[in-house]
Formats: sequence, C-alpha cells, structure tokens
Amino acid sequence: MLAEQLRQDLLANDLANVNTPGYKADRTSQSSFGDVMLENTDTGSIIGSMSMGTQIGRVVTDTERAALQQTGEPMDVAIEGDAYFEVQTPTGVGYSRGGRLLVDPQGHLATTAGYPLLDSAGNPITVGKETGVDIGPDGSVSVDGKAVGKLALVGLTGVSKQGDSVLTGTPTTPTGTVAVRQGMLEASGVDAGRVMVDMLISMRSFEASQRVLRAIDDTLGRAANSVGSVTGG
Repeated sequence: MLAEQLRQDLLANDLANVNTPGYKADRTSQSSFGDVMLENTDTGSIIGSMSMGTQIGRVVTDTERAALQQTGEPMDVAIEGDAYFEVQTPTGVGYSRGGRLLVDPQGHLATTAGYPLLDSAGNPITVGKETGVDIGPDGSVSVDGKAVGKLALVGLTGVSKQGDSVLTGTPTTPTGTVAVRQGMLEASGVDAGRVMVDMLISMRSFEASQRVLRAIDDTLGRAANSVGSVTGG
C-alpha cells in the first residue's frame, strides 16, 4: 500500500504538469523485498518477520523528447535535439529544457522560476530588456542586433529531478544535431491518457491490499473473541 501511495503521488504530480513546457514524467519500478523484521515499538524486542512485500525499487525520469509547438512569442525557446540549457540555481548549476523565458530584475535571461541561463563560461547572460532579444539556432543571443552571449547547450546523463523543471546529472557533449528554436516551446512529456490508466491501476491495487488487511483484521478479531469465550467459560 505504501508503494502504491508513492506511485500515486508521482502520477498526480505528472498529471498536474501535463501543460508545463519541457516537463519530464517520472517512471517507477516496483521490486520485492526480503524479510522485514517486526518489533515491539515499546521494548524494541523482535516479534517476527514479514515477507513477500513490495517496495518502489527506483524512480526514473523519462527524458524522451516531446513535440515542439509554435507559439510565436520571442521569449519562448525550444531545443531541437538531445541537449539542455544550463541554469544557475541556489544550490548550483542545474539543467532544463523548459524554454519559457523572462528577464529577471538584474537584467539576466532567466527561466520563469527566476533561474538565470548560463553561457559556456558559466556566466549569466545580460539582455537588459525583453524587447529586441534574438536567439539564434546555435544559442547565440543578441539584443537589437548586438551580440551579448551564447547559451550553453549540454548533454546529460544520470538525470534526476531537482524541482521547478530543473534537472541534475552529469553534463556531456551533446550528440547529434542540436538547434535552438525561438518562438517555440517543447510540450510536456506527460501522456495524460497513460497517466490516468496507470492511476486507476494503482488505485485498484491499493484498494485490493486494503481489503486484504480488513479481512485479516476481521479474522483476528473473531479469533480473539472466540479464545476469550473459551477461556472464560
């Protein structure tokens, strides 16, 4: 039941981000665990063991690229190919494919969460204003025709989520053709239909486990009452 509850939480988060540009869905895998020793919570003494349970073996971020959608907005950008933007977060450098951009109070090109995009030297790119910003296919950024920097585009291995559409992992050199498309956004990587089906399956599994526990409780209750009647009478 705990494993299914965690799975439902992940599915609910995916469903909530079905319209978030560049969002990557999570996938869970369940595995069985060995004997779990049960102990008295007051004394700590071992009561016995429980086996044949399941747990979430791991959570993997699905990095499959989603379709690019035309928006016509100059501050929307999408990456065509297997690469990520570098962004500066409070905990260090992160990576993202979320391309809905803005200019932060310091004049830096940033994500909607306020994380500045970095160039290849690890410095924020200063544009000063949202009008007149042009981003070329190679990631070069210019304002009113004047070059101000070039976006860092990197590959990524060992991907995991950090939050706010930011990922962590080990940066690598991108493979294949990579291009930045201004006026476009990458759609969310969530398949709403699949998530709904998975959620129904998970809920039914949770409810089945719940009915088993209720049946065990009823059996133990009847057994306790029967023992009480025999010893008392």
